[in-house]
Amino acid sequence: MLIKGYDVGPLVPGESLLVHPGFWSNYLLAMCSDGGCGERSVPEWFGEDGADVDAVSEVLFDRERWPAFRVPAEDSPGAVVIYRNLDGDYGTDYLLTHPGRSCAEQIASWDGDFSGTGLSWHELIRIADSSSLADEGVQDTATRFLLLLPLLTDPDVPETASARLIAALTAVGAPQDTASIAAEHLLAHLTKRSRNDPTWASPLSGS
Repeated sequence: MLIKGYDVGPLVPGESLLVHPGFWSNYLLAMCSDGGCGERSVPEWFGEDGADVDAVSEVLFDRERWPAFRVPAEDSPGAVVIYRNLDGDYGTDYLLTHPGRSCAEQIASWDGDFSGTGLSWHELIRIADSSSLADEGVQDTATRFLLLLPLLTDPDVPETASARLIAALTAVGAPQDTASIAAEHLLAHLTKRSRNDPTWASPLSGS
């Protein structure tokens, strides 16, 4: 698998992992590794358990095969999430793809903490809701939204944000009662992170 402009590792399509129990705990609870989502953040929020998480982790963090999750969008920027499994330098890279451009643009990364510019709430929703059936990658709106969620770097989200996140979590298998808890903690962490970054500017805003 090739992504022009990003050739530092052995990329493989990762979309098949999205339906495996343990994926969403691995992916979303990484944001809570600094304790920002509360001390009780657990895989059970997503209807998963520790064994599920461990099994998926072995695949996600394979140094020989770096999973890439493509979020193509029609007539607008899309995104790619890549597990960068360099020995001693593990992390997650977030790239934007642009219509008419051959190369992807890295806008953020996660290396135990988030760095980069991220997206506003409205930009995140626009990409999540603009799937491109002509391109390979994730087409399901809820899954696209959750893959983009760590990119949320916006000091102001609408009141409907929580309901949107709960609906997405339940769509991928989280129990209704724990989905609301997960959504509350994740949004609290993301919005707190946004307010702590006075230099925030979206890469799509022209700033």
